[in-house]
Amino acid sequence: MNKTKKITTTSKFVLLLSITCLIVSCNRNDVYLQYRSLPTKGWNKDSVLTFDVPITDTTSLYNVYVNIRHRGEYPYQNLWFFLRQATPLMDTLQKDTIECYLADQRGKWLGSGVGSVYEMPILYRQKVSFPRAGIYRYQIIQGMRDSILAGINDVGIKIEKVK
Repeated sequence: MNKTKKITTTSKFVLLLSITCLIVSCNRNDVYLQYRSLPTKGWNKDSVLTFDVPITDTTSLYNVYVNIRHRGEYPYQNLWFFLRQATPLMDTLQKDTIECYLADQRGKWLGSGVGSVYEMPILYRQKVSFPRAGIYRYQIIQGMRDSILAGINDVGIKIEKVK
């Protein structure tokens, strides 16, 4: 009888833990979240990371983020990259040059980190609308002077609806 009670208590704990993890990990505002992994040797200057983002709701406002995951041996404080956005009919192409800081002036990594990997979300656009439903294409190219940029693990795009 004691053993049955123990199993029931354990089962309840596991169920509660599972539900908590689902609630914490699911963000209902996220419309799109994808990462592109980079080779361990580095991010080639000629490499284009492409993200095709399906947008169906043209009445909402969105925040667009670029997420950078890097290792502690990334050699610089900042990161420059070029971002191109094309509309569904490819009739409009928007180009931006973006600088983001991955470390402060003392060399302390910004963002969040686990072990030697750090993640830095960069707010690219805030409260934007997508005027046309369809696939919006984002392309990201590293803009540093290194031909092969070491220390960057992944680059991602996150699009969330504004609450």
